[in-house]
Amino acid sequence: MTSDDCTRSGSAPAGPPLTAEQRDRYSRQIAMPEVGVAGQRKLLASSVLVIGLGGLGSPAAMYLAAAGIGRIGLADGDLVQRSNLNRQILHTTADIGTLKVHSAAAKLHALNPHTIITPHPQQVTAETLTSLLTDYDYNFALDATDGINKEGGNFDTIGLPLRHTEAP
Repeated sequence: MTSDDCTRSGSAPAGPPLTAEQRDRYSRQIAMPEVGVAGQRKLLASSVLVIGLGGLGSPAAMYLAAAGIGRIGLADGDLVQRSNLNRQILHTTADIGTLKVHSAAAKLHALNPHTIITPHPQQVTAETLTSLLTDYDYNFALDATDGINKEGGNFDTIGLPLRHTEAP
């Protein structure tokens, strides 16, 4: 995606100028012609709701925070279980029994303390998704659940870029 693609798709406008710390932190992606300073500013001004913090949502959330997305919402109502640890990389043994959104929020904050992390400790349905998107004004939603559309309804009518991921 180029910085022009962001403008055409209706995502976040460019944010304020980059600080020296941000230029250093994101220097590798700023050096890419497809991103540049303008693209990085758009990333910093954008917001993403990650639905599901399991095997797909965990690495997605980590990469979003590392890339400098300005605000990330985390929606999941599950607790970390021992059987999650081999594939859900945001969670550790010490997190067993805690809500995945709280475990993930702590790790993402440690990874990038400048990204605003908002936990939503709930299962998401079509109805609650609309409420989350309205109340928190996310630019993009990533459905990283194990078949939420089967249980939670059709998310195709929300009027916001939504991507559904699926594990093989």
